[in-house]
Amino acid sequence: MASEKKISVAGATGRLGTPTVEILRERGHEVVPIARSVGVDVISGEGLAAALEGVDLIIDATTSPTPDGAAEFFTTAVRNLQQAGAERGVKGFIVVSIVGTDHFNVGYNAAKVIQEQAHLNGPVPARILRAAQFHEFVAELVEWTRQGDVSYVPTMRTQLVAARSVAEALADLVDGVDSAPRGNPIAEVAGPRAENLVEMAKLHAAKQGNGLRIEAGEWPDDPEGLYPADALLPGPIAKLAGPTYEEWLNQ
Repeated sequence: MASEKKISVAGATGRLGTPTVEILRERGHEVVPIARSVGVDVISGEGLAAALEGVDLIIDATTSPTPDGAAEFFTTAVRNLQQAGAERGVKGFIVVSIVGTDHFNVGYNAAKVIQEQAHLNGPVPARILRAAQFHEFVAELVEWTRQGDVSYVPTMRTQLVAARSVAEALADLVDGVDSAPRGNPIAEVAGPRAENLVEMAKLHAAKQGNGLRIEAGEWPDDPEGLYPADALLPGPIAKLAGPTYEEWLNQ
């Protein structure tokens, strides 16, 4: 049985942070949420010192509020988290990133590479958990790309994974992590099979029954055409976690 730890979760009220906090508490860990809604801000630093008092490990599940400012957001957030963590004797970080993000030179994926490198170069040892796109991402993307009764979803090959499955993978890392990462500092988690995002969006639209049409579209963050070229598929040692998108959608 893993020893209980005191863990701060940055981004605790987000899509991934919420189930992560729940699962860690179910496993007996003491969890300190970090989010602006609870008075802790990773950008201004407000409340950060108190939130990290006596903490063994920090999970960084933060997301930038806007894609355009993502690089600046992550640079500032990592600097503040690493500095405050080092000052309070935090033993390690687990950082949530995106499968295949290191292939990109522009956009949000490139900003996540900046976040990864800043943590790996920081004073507190870090491990990276790269996750595939969440099941929950499909509905959001359909709305973002909607123009009237058509959504132009980017052609993308990905192994969609449930946010809760990623939260469970994070908790597994917590239960096995010591004072520093061992071996490869980057792990991956993805869904059980490769899927076409356009086809998954069609499943979502059919489930909604609102007559929305799904068409293949382009994405400005992918000028090199990496989305349809398997750049977002996990490597051979990735942890694969169900359910599939279709199973999840029908639950």
